[in-house]
Amino acid sequence: MNKIEHIGVAVSDLSKAKALFDTLFDRQGYKSEEVQSEGVTTHFYQMGESKIELLEATKDESAIKKFIEKRGEGMHHIAFDVSNIHSEILRLKEAGFIFINEIPKKGADNKLIAFLHPKSTGGILVELCQDAPK
Repeated sequence: MNKIEHIGVAVSDLSKAKALFDTLFDRQGYKSEEVQSEGVTTHFYQMGESKIELLEATKDESAIKKFIEKRGEGMHHIAFDVSNIHSEILRLKEAGFIFINEIPKKGADNKLIAFLHPKSTGGILVELCQDAPK
């Protein structure tokens, strides 16, 4: 793993969260994007080499909606940049980690993504990210 790519924060109201984080960070985010497959709208802030990703549910069956109903707003996941997502998935599977999705899928911000199940990572939802081929 190369670095922390981003930290995902689940929010109920993206416009309110954007106003709060714009003030907190003294800057505006650089990109909003809907990810239909995940049922979310995202908004990103660049923070040095890493990012903060705000996530608002767009569907009732979205994992973000379920997360907020169960735990409330807050940190949802931590994402790590990897050079080769396929080999990293194999390495981690061989080490005993459990994946939510073993086949990388398209995520926000032009990334290929795969999630590890929190029951195998000490209760933390971990996302692997690799830049998608252009």
